[in-house]
Amino acid sequence: MSNQNKKGKNEQVGDLMKTMNLFFNEKPVRGFLQTMDEFFKNPFPFHSPFHVDVRETSEEHIITAELPGIKREQIQLDVLDNYVTISVQSNELYTEEDDNQNIIKKRQSMQRTSRTIPLPQPIIESKVKATYQNGLLKIRIPKQKGKQISIVDME
Repeated sequence: MSNQNKKGKNEQVGDLMKTMNLFFNEKPVRGFLQTMDEFFKNPFPFHSPFHVDVRETSEEHIITAELPGIKREQIQLDVLDNYVTISVQSNELYTEEDDNQNIIKKRQSMQRTSRTIPLPQPIIESKVKATYQNGLLKIRIPKQKGKQISIVDME
């Protein structure tokens, strides 16, 4: 009789496992789980940092930021000491109307993301040049020429 009880418990566990598999593979639950997976892969798609490349030549630092789909008016550059901050702001307005052109829903969202790039020396703001074309922001920052100090022997 104990063999039958064990077999009955094994069948119960098997049935439970089948039920769980069916539950998680049903369309509403599976869709929800896939949505959760996507959320955790990229929880804030706009807030994920945009790609920035920093190069240095003998004369200048060149910062390039990839901002596809962003308008020039959405970009703000700030310089403080030896830091350059690139900020991008996105405003989205969504309205839903009925057949009579009456607004049913109205929603507005504002998102902001930024990257701060440190440079090895203070920046002279008036000498910084920035261009934006085809989703590519290019910032050119001339290097400052320091004063060279000569060293003398102590005798």
